[in-house]
Amino acid sequence: MLTIGLTGGIGSGKSTVARMLAELGAPSFDADKVGHNIYSPDGPAYHDVIAAFGRGILAPDGTIDRKKLGPIVFADPAQLKRLEAIVHPRMFDRMREMVAEMRAQGVTAPIVIEAAILIEAHWQPLFDEIWLVVAPRQQVLRRIEAERGLKPEQTEARIKAQLPDEERRKHASLVIDNSGTIEELRTQVNSLWQQLLVRNQKT
Repeated sequence: MLTIGLTGGIGSGKSTVARMLAELGAPSFDADKVGHNIYSPDGPAYHDVIAAFGRGILAPDGTIDRKKLGPIVFADPAQLKRLEAIVHPRMFDRMREMVAEMRAQGVTAPIVIEAAILIEAHWQPLFDEIWLVVAPRQQVLRRIEAERGLKPEQTEARIKAQLPDEERRKHASLVIDNSGTIEELRTQVNSLWQQLLVRNQKT
């Protein structure tokens, strides 16, 4: 029974690929949503994050406001590392628990976890295969501006805070090229899923 880590840079289209895989029947979840729970007031990282970054990152309701925290950590690599040291190990533990719970409930299909920072966070031991989604830089910039309203320089700052695709490729079991149309991407994903099902039956 295989567990797949689906990764890629901002605007690469990994969330689109994750949705396509879910539509094909893949049990899946998003590491970012796991992260949200880790940050929540009853989550394991809440108090440590506040201790590290101050109460100025809190929203009026007492939750951690990621829009306040984001500019702090994206502007300073040392602060980003500080946050990651608190959050990433706790996210790894929770995702491992979630996979074990799904298997205990009888899920035998390949489980797909979408995780943008999979490699940076050293989460590779959780996965049997790592799938990387890549797209041309200009296409990424246009997509992020259209979808999130970020200006190119804002997107560039986020890209620079991430691992380059060249480095991600060193860890990838396979690479999904998202430089074409949505139909071409869907055809590619359908084929990869069918191949994955065959491999999963052999485990």
